[in-house]
Amino acid sequence: MSKIEIKNFNSYYGDFKAIKNVNMNIEENEITAFIGPSGCGKSTLLRAINRMNDLVEGYRKEGEIFLDNKEIWKDIDQYALRKRVGMVFQKPNPFPMSIYDNIAYGPRTHGMKKGKELDEVVERSLKNAAIWDEVKDDLKKNAIQVSGGQQQRICIARALAVDPEVILLDEPTSALDPISTSKIEDLLFELKKKYTIVIVTHNMQQATRISDKTGFFLLGDLVEYKKTDDLFSNPEDERTERYITGRFG
Repeated sequence: MSKIEIKNFNSYYGDFKAIKNVNMNIEENEITAFIGPSGCGKSTLLRAINRMNDLVEGYRKEGEIFLDNKEIWKDIDQYALRKRVGMVFQKPNPFPMSIYDNIAYGPRTHGMKKGKELDEVVERSLKNAAIWDEVKDDLKKNAIQVSGGQQQRICIARALAVDPEVILLDEPTSALDPISTSKIEDLLFELKKKYTIVIVTHNMQQATRISDKTGFFLLGDLVEYKKTDDLFSNPEDERTERYITGRFG
């Protein structure tokens, strides 16, 4: 079942057209990967799904994006959309406050005040992000004092704390070592049972390891989009084949 539907979608930064007439359906409880060389539009499209680009000066869009058949610019308030669609960035960006307060930040902004209720959300979110056992005795510690891999899982826990339906990840492991990367990949595999996940990655091996479907982007075009195994073993477009065999990009 489609969770997100993207229809005739174009994005512009000033006169530059970053996304060219993209159409795609993103299925519920799957991991969808966006791959392609730098500057091909994959992060722009990812950020459109929770309207992050709206904050960029000179940005405009044409076309529609639907979340559960509701158009995200017309039918869903931006505040409500950001609660339903969480975002994790390339560089871990915990707030300079305690681990506990990082996770409690979102629920508090949405009106949750009770200590016990917050305690439960913090514990559940850290458990869901597979980091509870590592930090449960250090919840008062400043989140920027832990390792990069732990910081990124804290950021994932922070996104989970407001109970989203979709998680967007923009190259979440590119700044991490192989062990931390492996932990995040294992985590995403678990999370897709409850969430719909879209990940931008430069790492094609990562796409093959964790994603159900992969979209290959080039110069703003969605060149090819299908089951990951099929895309990598039997690409239909010559440009896809050249990219995945390392002949350009």
